[in-house]
Amino acid sequence: MAELFSIHPVADFPTVDRLSLEVLQVNLGYRCNQQCIHCHVNAGPERPEMMEKPAIDQVIDFLRSSPIRQLDLTGGAPELNLHFRYLVRVAREMNIDVMDRCNLTILEESGQEGLYEFLAQHQVEIISSLPCYLRENVDFQRGDGVFDRSVRALKKLNQLGYGQKGSDLTLNLVYNPLGAFLPPPQKVLEEEYRRELGQRHGIVFNHLYTITNMPIHRFALRLTSKEEYQSYMYLLRKAHQETHLQSIMCRTLISVDWQGYVYDCDFNQALGLPLRLGERSSVHLSELRGMDLKGNPIPLLDHCYGCTAGQGSSCTGVLRESSDHKSKATT
Repeated sequence: MAELFSIHPVADFPTVDRLSLEVLQVNLGYRCNQQCIHCHVNAGPERPEMMEKPAIDQVIDFLRSSPIRQLDLTGGAPELNLHFRYLVRVAREMNIDVMDRCNLTILEESGQEGLYEFLAQHQVEIISSLPCYLRENVDFQRGDGVFDRSVRALKKLNQLGYGQKGSDLTLNLVYNPLGAFLPPPQKVLEEEYRRELGQRHGIVFNHLYTITNMPIHRFALRLTSKEEYQSYMYLLRKAHQETHLQSIMCRTLISVDWQGYVYDCDFNQALGLPLRLGERSSVHLSELRGMDLKGNPIPLLDHCYGCTAGQGSSCTGVLRESSDHKSKATT
């Protein structure tokens, strides 16, 4: 088991320094109404960790004191945080773009009444996991009944204008592989999703992001149980593309956990590997107000192959096509 969450330095990676910050990614808590087999933060219904109001206010204070114009909200299911709507409302009043990493089924949970309309009213970009356009594959990865509930949610989002041509309401989908392999070409798969979801369910969306599964926590345990962990790591290493190091997401993003501590990315957060700042072992977001992290070195460890393999992988899909997917293009 010691090799499951290997976090060793990698000789193949040169030193990578930070660029100017563009995205503040905030994990509002690890509680989720689903328990997906690939989840790298081990989110689920029983997780108690949730960001409280003082930490939410520290996020807002940081946004006010920084040039960041994009707030990326994740979890667990970020909407389960009692202060989710408060944070979204304040950020939008500051003219900051807000992305909600929504699992779709949360939109129909008890206690989330009016959430559809709230997201549309505040023009929140929705990034929704949908690992396949087939029911059996989605339910295998995410739980029985998730596909049908996701389709209902997508249809309602479409009715509100999300993903529709000419609309300013953006709906992007996310594909994660079902097993120990790399995602297929993003553009090809996007067209398959567009055709199949359109023909089968009348669903439209803006873009599809393909994201490589990280060999950590729940997915690592699954790989190990099937004796595929070592072969998957070999696959990632063999597919490594050094050119991707110029555009890996940790160069322009910081990840904040539910207590307000800062990491280079969401994956490092899951592994408990904090952002390094001099000799300090941990850094809180409140300590970074007014600080420029440009040039700060980023430690790259062996799980980072998940971001540099093949097409490359980031929170907004493949690295090779990342510039194409920053615009709010329509279907």
